[in-house]
Amino acid sequence: MPSLQLKRPLAVIDLETTGTNVATDRIIEIAIIKVMPDKSVISKVKRIHPGIPIPPSSTAIHGISDEDIKDCPTFKQAANELRQFMENCDVAGYNSNRFDIPLLVEEFLRAGLEFDVKGRQFIDVQKIFHLMEKRTLSAAYKFYCDKNLENAHSAEADALATYEILEAQLSRYEQLQAEVAPLAEFTKEDEYVDFARRMVMQNGTEVFNFGKYKGRAVREVLKIEPQYYDWMMKADFPLNTKQKLTEIYHSMMLKKI
Repeated sequence: MPSLQLKRPLAVIDLETTGTNVATDRIIEIAIIKVMPDKSVISKVKRIHPGIPIPPSSTAIHGISDEDIKDCPTFKQAANELRQFMENCDVAGYNSNRFDIPLLVEEFLRAGLEFDVKGRQFIDVQKIFHLMEKRTLSAAYKFYCDKNLENAHSAEADALATYEILEAQLSRYEQLQAEVAPLAEFTKEDEYVDFARRMVMQNGTEVFNFGKYKGRAVREVLKIEPQYYDWMMKADFPLNTKQKLTEIYHSMMLKKI
């Protein structure tokens, strides 16, 4: 039976949050299941004070209330500990490429730190599942592991279930290679510039992926309408989007010098 082959640690993550907007919502619980190359497992689960009220609709899903986190550290206070724990790790999760990783990067930026994504591989277990079977997390756990997911929307339970599903997927699908790089390649999204996918790469060029300039080259738009940069920097876009836009803008300015 195939089992995941690791050359370095794999951090399987799950977040519980105040909501689903990467730009405005916050993490209230993070679970990291760090699987070592020898298959030993180190777990870290941390409650976080988000600095904003937790909406009742979110509490109804994960069961975490304002009272539960009133004495917990803020993300900024926990950021160094979390970053060190995930150092030199590839990352896996369930819908992590579109939500968990973008929100985690955003939280690090808010804390004044950068979570370096360069050189890391990312495996999205949901992407494998949807490509193969198209189900939800609880259904995936039942389908692949023949177990009922107890304590769903507990970050630790969901992260552990995600890792079990990944191992079961490797056993079920012979075409999947039991190594991080090919799995990351299999689950990766279209090439993008920022995690919110407001800008994507097309033929090696950064292109806007929203609004009136969708499909237009970012550099071309900023050249003919530089105030568009100012508008985006003042608008409610994720910090990661603004960071990447600023990198493009500054590179254009340097070429003019």
